[in-house]
Amino acid sequence: MTIFNLGSINVDYFYHLPHLVTAGETIAANDLTIGLGGKGVNQSIAIGRAGGDVWHIGAVGKANADYCDIISEAGVKTEFIELLDMPSGHAIVMVEAVSAENQIVIMPAANHAITDSQVTSALRQANAGDWALTQNETLVGPDFLRRAKQAGMKICYSAAPFVAETTAELLPLADLLVVNEGEAASLASLLGKDKTEFGVQHLVITYGARGAEYIGSAGQFHVESPKVTPVNTTGAGDTYLGYLLASIDAGEEMHAAMEKAAKAAAIQVTRDGAAEAIPLASELDMCLG
Repeated sequence: MTIFNLGSINVDYFYHLPHLVTAGETIAANDLTIGLGGKGVNQSIAIGRAGGDVWHIGAVGKANADYCDIISEAGVKTEFIELLDMPSGHAIVMVEAVSAENQIVIMPAANHAITDSQVTSALRQANAGDWALTQNETLVGPDFLRRAKQAGMKICYSAAPFVAETTAELLPLADLLVVNEGEAASLASLLGKDKTEFGVQHLVITYGARGAEYIGSAGQFHVESPKVTPVNTTGAGDTYLGYLLASIDAGEEMHAAMEKAAKAAAIQVTRDGAAEAIPLASELDMCLG
């Protein structure tokens, strides 16, 4: 089937720091790198590099038109990416040298200019049974998921950046919900339910280096992550989701899909950058066995 991903496209500015900044502190960066990122396009590129059939719906400033070529080279169809006379979305990503943990500030810009007509054009290409995927870095995601559900598409919701109320509202639409440990706890608190009672066909809760938990129609189990030394954790969750969804769409069992996603994310964090660090499917066994 085909995956239609409505999502952000960012210019990522990576500042490598001796430690993460605290309130009122000024420190000098060790290094600066600039590259393609954004939760949405990271996930599309991961799907494409995993071998999935994916269309990206998004917007970028004309000054970064070359990003469409990079996205296309990853196997992503770009016909529904609009080039606009405004700045691209961008992110300031601060990465700590020792732990590789990060702090991120996002400026939406073009990501908040995606139009209803783009969504309509994309959904005209979709068929019942295709996947609709979105995150929370655009303004038209909820409407996109509702219209996709009405068209008989399957829904994958990547509930980040996390807003508990929005996630609760969209929960009945989701066939696959992917959240991290803290997000799952916040949602459970809001709903007054245990995570096992969310009512989603497939719920995946990620725990970073500690792997991920599955709760749903395939049972309940935990899949460990390979042990690696991280360089930069930015985009790891996006890599995980992209490989997970591409594997599910290809017909793989959930446990096997989660193992493949964990491998891909483990490789990604050993490299610098976000989108450019996402591995090809052919690299997974070669790198980690």
